[in-house]
Amino acid sequence: MDLFVFRPLWGVATPLRDALPAFRAQGYRGVEAPLPDVAHASGFKALVREHDLEYIPLIFTSDLGDGAPNFKAHLDSFQRELDVALTFAPTLVNVHAGVDHWSEREADAFFAGALDVERNAPVPVAFETHRGRTLFTPWATRRLVETFPDLRLTADFSHWVCVCERLLDDQLDTFHRIAPHVVHIHARVGFEEGPQVSDPRAPEFDLHLKTHERWWTLVWEAQRARGAQRSTLTPEFGPPPYQPVLPYTRAPVAPLADICDWMANRQAERFANFERARIP
Repeated sequence: MDLFVFRPLWGVATPLRDALPAFRAQGYRGVEAPLPDVAHASGFKALVREHDLEYIPLIFTSDLGDGAPNFKAHLDSFQRELDVALTFAPTLVNVHAGVDHWSEREADAFFAGALDVERNAPVPVAFETHRGRTLFTPWATRRLVETFPDLRLTADFSHWVCVCERLLDDQLDTFHRIAPHVVHIHARVGFEEGPQVSDPRAPEFDLHLKTHERWWTLVWEAQRARGAQRSTLTPEFGPPPYQPVLPYTRAPVAPLADICDWMANRQAERFANFERARIP
């Protein structure tokens, strides 16, 4: 199994014509970002192809306010966004789906419809574990993967740590149950009061970092067990106001690009050790 690390474009201020070749030179295999607007779509496609990069688009379901049942509006927007995303020949499609206040009946209706929609997609479609969305807790997610065995996930466990306000040491069985459904990892470290620590390199966050890494290893083990040929990961740390800032100046507390690159390199090394460990 090979690890393909994707660079998030979140917070990248450098023009893409300069940023993309630099990312490729650093060893990133692709980029992850929301869909570009229509005016920039063709130029974005051309740049990604020119620099031999893959692309993971992020799409968002929404209530369009058209009077349709809430889950139906989200399902309609999912269909439209997915159709556009597939025109980019993506590696996979990452989805922020639904809302956290849905009843189980509404959540089930949405995912039943979404799985019907994505069943014929030529690439995996993965639904992200994210605050404010349907997969906002370990328990909601576990219920849904048990209800829908074909449901594939993007694992961003930092959101669960924030929502649950703890490192979830009591939920290892749930992580084991969810891991076989994960096809993509967002390697961001959360803490009890937020989805992004100020700097994962800092010693005060060593426990948080290593706890998240144990969860990511569970995903790798599940991917290996099902015979996956590749694993994908994005070190998705975000800029201010997602990133903590100093008061008054609002200066970021650490260089965002350095954090993303450090995490990418650390997980690439961990994965290499993970793969070597299976060789007798």
